[in-house]
Parts: sequence; C-alpha cells; structure tokens
Amino acid sequence: MNATPPALPRDRALTAPTVSCVFVCHDAAGRVLLARRSAGARDEPGTWDTGAGALEHGETFEEAVTREVREEYTATPLAIETVGVRNILRGSPVSHWVAVIFAVHVDPERVAIGEPHKFDSLGWFTPRDPPRPHHSQLLQTLALFRTYGT
Repeated sequence: MNATPPALPRDRALTAPTVSCVFVCHDAAGRVLLARRSAGARDEPGTWDTGAGALEHGETFEEAVTREVREEYTATPLAIETVGVRNILRGSPVSHWVAVIFAVHVDPERVAIGEPHKFDSLGWFTPRDPPRPHHSQLLQTLALFRTYGT
C-alpha cells in the first residue's frame, strides 16, 4: 500500500529526508543578509537566520533558490554558487533535512521583507559577527559560508 506523502516539506521531513536550499545572501563586499524570524515563523521566532526553502519536485537548485530569494527578500539573485551540504537532524520526533548551502549575491538596494508573516526585520552583518539570538542552524551555516570566501 502506497501512502500519500505529506504535502508540506516540514511534515515530510518527519518521515523521510527532505532537501532544503539554504542561502546566504551577500553583497560581495563582506556583508551577509540575515532575517529575524517573526512571531508567525514556523520555528524559533525572534532568532536571526539565513534564508531557506524546500526544493520542490522537478525544480533545479538554482530555480528553487531564485524562487525563495524572491519570495523572502523580493530580490533577484545576481549569482548563485554552491557552498556545501549539511545533514540536519532536529527535534523529537526527528525532522531530517539535507541542507544544500548556497552563496547568493544580491543587490542590497533591491532587498526588502517579502514575507512579513515569517520575518520582522532584515539586516546586513559580517559573517563573523551575526546578531543574537541566533537560530539553531545559523552558526554552522555561516561557518560553511566563510569557507566559500566571497
């Protein structure tokens, strides 16, 4: 018997590994864009994090990252580069994400909050000095991003 998989990626991640495209937007001048998660965020409200979104069936990584950057930050990527991969196991019951990390160059003048129900603030920071409190995945993502060397 084939069960229909859950519709939402966050629900699918409770029963099978799910691919997430995590993106660190940068200005090519040493700063990264971080968003503070609002009270309506799926998890860890009030924390600062990079952007992310689930890979949808039939999408390329670049299509997923472009879609998510536009949705979350209203900007169009100028360049997208793969930085690395992380295997993320979180919570109880365990959610399992395979996070593919991308460095995404964006024009700071084009950035705005595109999903106010998820984010209440945006800011530009150095990757070694992000604001607090951090999302549980932020420091590991920024460490991987720093190896990329924008």
